[in-house]
Amino acid sequence: MSRPRRVLFLHSSAGHYGADRQLRLLATSLDPARWHPLVVLPFEGPLARDLRAAGVEVLTGPLAVLRRELTSVGGLATLLRDLAHQRPALERLIAVQRIDVVHANTSVILGLRPVAPRLVISVREIYPRAPLLWPLHRRAIRSADAVLCVSEATRSALGGAANVSVVLDGLAVAAQRAPRAQARLALGLPQDAFVVAVLGRVSAWKGQEVLARALATPALAARGAIGLIAGDAWPGQEHRVQALRDLGLGSRLRLLGFRGDLDVVLGASDAVAVPSTAPDPLPNAAIEAAAAGCPVVASAHGGLPEILRDGSTGLLVAPGDPGALAAALARLADDPGLRERLGSAAAADVRERFAPEALAGAVMAVYDSL
Repeated sequence: MSRPRRVLFLHSSAGHYGADRQLRLLATSLDPARWHPLVVLPFEGPLARDLRAAGVEVLTGPLAVLRRELTSVGGLATLLRDLAHQRPALERLIAVQRIDVVHANTSVILGLRPVAPRLVISVREIYPRAPLLWPLHRRAIRSADAVLCVSEATRSALGGAANVSVVLDGLAVAAQRAPRAQARLALGLPQDAFVVAVLGRVSAWKGQEVLARALATPALAARGAIGLIAGDAWPGQEHRVQALRDLGLGSRLRLLGFRGDLDVVLGASDAVAVPSTAPDPLPNAAIEAAAAGCPVVASAHGGLPEILRDGSTGLLVAPGDPGALAAALARLADDPGLRERLGSAAAADVRERFAPEALAGAVMAVYDSL
């Protein structure tokens, strides 16, 4: 009997957020008779602990990761140093471990084509069209043997090619809502308030400030609506948490930090907002909230219209517009029946289209083809 082929996963972080959960789902869903995973992360963290607990071997080592903070002269020097360390380390690892396929779970890991026997890149980003850097990076991504885009919006931004396809993410958590009264008690929320949550890292473009400004509009202020921000800040973006506090909403804006109890946050919420101000490739927050039956109001760009159908499985609004977000949320606040219809329809639709087994099957088919 032939040995299982070996796939080396490379990932740029080690947290508990969307791309991290997708790596955990994929690495633990491969058919062990066909593919054996090994994961390399740039540092230790919750993801490493989760993977090891599931029986997946994890190493940490130098990875050249393109990050916003590396765009300065000093950052570029750090990136070049990481590239110099990454190549010999990966060459040794690939040879010793007899790796058949290298799979970068995000397209921000650089310098992989020269060392990978077969290279797969998952593109979870929609890059700004910088006139000089974007064409170079796009060419590097498309040099992989297979490029897996998480949405049609991502593929469109990357441009068409024979080796570029769409493979949707899978539902990576047991999406459910804790009983409302119990969840609100746990979070110290009034039982009769209209509550809306934003899930995910606090950053310049995830739209937490848009929700805060929507809460300040008369439409939501008159209803006493409460916003929950469930997520900590990206490194270097900590000032945005303070900026949210400075908006003066007091107890009507609760900054929860990262929450591992997603069921409690969703159970306490009447709706989830995904008000991304820049095109979001395929936010897992929208998939998970919809799968749990929580109505979602989201920006009408990026991959969000591929998750939600406006008026049928969710509500789509103009990006970056607090007034439009407030109007949609006020509509939900006044119509519990609409919340129920949208949530139920979204749960049925999303659980089918983003089934975890579909992701694993599609990715293993790509590996087999290589």
